[in-house]
Amino acid sequence: MTEARVKLVLASASPRRLALLEQAGLRPDLLMPADIDETPIKRETPRRLAIRLANEKARTAQDAPLVKKLGTKTFILAADTVVGLGRRILPKPETPEEAEACLWLLSGRSHWVYSAVTLLAPGGQSWRRCSETKVRFKRFSREDVDTYLKSGEWRGKAGGYAVQGRAESFVRAMSGSHSGVVGLPLYETIHLLHGAGYPVHYTWLTAPLSGV
Repeated sequence: MTEARVKLVLASASPRRLALLEQAGLRPDLLMPADIDETPIKRETPRRLAIRLANEKARTAQDAPLVKKLGTKTFILAADTVVGLGRRILPKPETPEEAEACLWLLSGRSHWVYSAVTLLAPGGQSWRRCSETKVRFKRFSREDVDTYLKSGEWRGKAGGYAVQGRAESFVRAMSGSHSGVVGLPLYETIHLLHGAGYPVHYTWLTAPLSGV
C-alpha cells in the first residue's frame, strides 16, 4: 500500500492535534471537524465519555460528502480528550468563571486525562485506544489563577488548561502521555495507523522534513 493509493482524514478542527500529527511525520489529506453533542450521559465516566465522543466524531466525519469524495481507500482518525477528577467530568470552559472553577478544583491535586482515538479503516474496520495520564498540579495562588485566566489559553480546553502553554509550569508530576494531554496520544495513534495498514513508514520516507 503506498501513499498515492490511500488518504487520511483528521476529524478535528484542533490546531494542536494537527500539529501533533505533523510532528509524527503525517499530514492528513483533509481536515473534517465533526460537530457533535458532547454532553455526558448520566453516570458516564470520563474515560467512557472520551471513547464515545472520539467514535462519534469519526462516524460523523465518515458520512461527510467531502470525505466520501476521497474514495474507498480512506482512513479516518478522530480523537477526544476528557479531564476527570475521580468520576467527575470537568468541562471545556467557555467563560472565565467556568475556567476558574476548574482550576481551583485541580489546585494541589492529581487528576486524570483520558485521550481517546478512533480509527476507521477502508473496508469498514474500526479500532479504538485510550491513553490515561495522571497529572498533579501545584497548589495555586490567587495570582496564579487570575493571571492564567487573563491569558485566555484556557478557553475551550478540557479541564480549563492547556498543558502545551503556560499551564505546563503548574505541573508537579505527570505519568503517561504528554501528547495525550495536549490532545492526541502519538504512541496510540501511530500504533493504530500502522496496525490498520496505513503506510506510516512510507510517509516518513517520502514526506518533506518538518524542521522539528
